[in-house]
Amino acid sequence: MEPKNSIGINVSVVDERGEISAMYRGKAENDLGIRTDILNNIKKSLGIEMLIRSMSPKAIVADEIGNIDDIEAINYALCSGVNGIFTAHGSNITQLKQNPIFKKMLDLKLFEKIIFLDSKIKGQVSKIYIETP
Repeated sequence: MEPKNSIGINVSVVDERGEISAMYRGKAENDLGIRTDILNNIKKSLGIEMLIRSMSPKAIVADEIGNIDDIEAINYALCSGVNGIFTAHGSNITQLKQNPIFKKMLDLKLFEKIIFLDSKIKGQVSKIYIETP
C-alpha cells in the first residue's frame, strides 16, 4: 500500500490576494491538499513562472485572470506542459468575447473548456463551452 502523500499529482496555486488558501501567518486555513504548493501575495504572472521553474507542478490554479501578463504566463505554462485551472468573471461566451483580453485568450485557444457557473445556485454549472481545434 502506498503512503497517503504519494497519491495524486503536484498542484501549485498562485493566490494573489489570499482568497483561495485563506493564508494566515504562513499557514493555509483552507485545506488545498498535501501535494499543493501555494504562493500568495504575488502577481499571478510572476507566480506562475516561479512555480513552473521551481516546483514542477502538473497543474497550476489561479483566480481572476484578466490581463496581458496573465495570458503570457498561461501560454508559458501550457508550452511547458503544465495544465491549468483559471477563474474569471463572465456569464457567457459572448460576454467573454467582448472583452479584448479574453478574446485574445480565446483566439490563442489557450482553453480546452470554459465552465460557467450558475449566478444563483452556488457551485452549480450552468453551461460548458468546449473549444474546438
